[in-house]
Amino acid sequence: MMRTCLLLSGLSLAAGLLAGSPTAAQKAQDTLRVAWRDAVPNVDPYYNTLRTGLVVAHHAWDTLIYRDPETFQLKPLLATSWRYADDTTIEFELRPNVKFHDGSPFTADDVVYTVQSTLSDKQVAVPSNFSFIAGAEATDDMHVRIKLKRVFPAALEYIAMVLPIYPKAYRERVGAEYSKAPVGTGPYRITTVDGVSQIEMERNDDYFDSPKGKPAIRRLVIKEVADATGEMSALLGNQADWIWMFNPDQIDSFNRMPALQTMRQEGMRVAYLNMDSAGRTGADNPLTNAKVRQAILHALDRPTMAKQFMPGGSRVLDAPCFPTQFGCDQAIATKYEYDPAKARALLAEAGYPQGFTTEIVGYLLPQWQGAIQNYLAAVGIQAKINELQAGAVVQRSIEGKNPMELGSWGSYSINDVSAFMPVFFTGGGQDYARDPELQAMVEAGSGSTNPDKRRAAYNAAIKRITERAYYAPLFTFVTNYAMSRGLSFKAFGDELPRFYLTSWR
Repeated sequence: MMRTCLLLSGLSLAAGLLAGSPTAAQKAQDTLRVAWRDAVPNVDPYYNTLRTGLVVAHHAWDTLIYRDPETFQLKPLLATSWRYADDTTIEFELRPNVKFHDGSPFTADDVVYTVQSTLSDKQVAVPSNFSFIAGAEATDDMHVRIKLKRVFPAALEYIAMVLPIYPKAYRERVGAEYSKAPVGTGPYRITTVDGVSQIEMERNDDYFDSPKGKPAIRRLVIKEVADATGEMSALLGNQADWIWMFNPDQIDSFNRMPALQTMRQEGMRVAYLNMDSAGRTGADNPLTNAKVRQAILHALDRPTMAKQFMPGGSRVLDAPCFPTQFGCDQAIATKYEYDPAKARALLAEAGYPQGFTTEIVGYLLPQWQGAIQNYLAAVGIQAKINELQAGAVVQRSIEGKNPMELGSWGSYSINDVSAFMPVFFTGGGQDYARDPELQAMVEAGSGSTNPDKRRAAYNAAIKRITERAYYAPLFTFVTNYAMSRGLSFKAFGDELPRFYLTSWR
């Protein structure tokens, strides 16, 4: 924190002196320079779980359907229309005369290839995003059917958000090199990619008449930095025009600089603390005891954390989902008020009157992990902090190596519980509960067209998860943005910055 404060004070004068000139320079170059700290090791949209990877995907690729960021209404994109032929078959009519960035035509073969290769590829990062799909078939060049394994009410929203279309011929030709020179149909084409340092994009001047619109800014340069201090250094040192997800303590300092502007927007991202209740990190792990997990929830002052770490509209959550998502009834959840005395009593009942030692593995801001560490220490739990980059934390989670994991989940911005609970409670790599009865509840919630049956299944799952304290939802994210004052940028609630809708004033 001290380093950040010194950085801000030391550069504030320079930022003031440069007011206006950085904007003019970038407008003249028709370039937007972005800095963020979650590196995208593989820009192929199916091979990463990071929000930054999803942002890149929505700029360089298109899906069959577009979800309007204001209304969440589904609109034609690569498909001009669609209909349910039956409960498990969706027929799409495709947009003619669309070309990939390499000039090849988009056809039904590309859709079929994308679906079939995604279903068969064991390296896909989030297979639960596609577990409802059985396959796809082309009926001719401009018509395709996607078959579902089961009734899945949120299918169209998933298709809109997480099914970008590959170019079949190009990807088959280049093989593993695809991630180094990717091709899509999106409003921007990727020209340079080194996912751990820099990604560059150029406007696709041949882009079709899409609801995304044609970008106003010709060139995007995304610089991937090591940490939050690096982001601020880039912005304040005139090496970047836009950053996000920085410490909200810096909002006022940024606003005092005449060359900069800030904004805040609550999004669908939820901070969480996942606990190894199934003993994946060892059968003798105290976290396998429900009373220990309940004690941890009582030890955390979540309202204070939300107020201090996410000012501007953050909400404390009790259920493991975002409140607007279908099936997310926060009132069903067991409530855990901040009560250190009760936490200590539960630890004693569980056989740990003196507490125990454990490890928190996470990638969120260090002060967040430090706060949780201090709250746990106050009730006798000594937690070592292991701070890693997001990709490394997720990989450790998949391997079952995180006793406690501090992370966040944005549901790929899908407004349905099926984008949240299955990731953590249906037996996948990030499921630390490993509860077959709970898995059946979550799967039942995704497998019916009857809204009442879906709600009942999700309610039962929420009740079981929270009673047994398998998982600790903390609070919603309020995303902080800082940028050049000359930039016209709008933030949306789905936490997807859309640079193709951004312009220089």
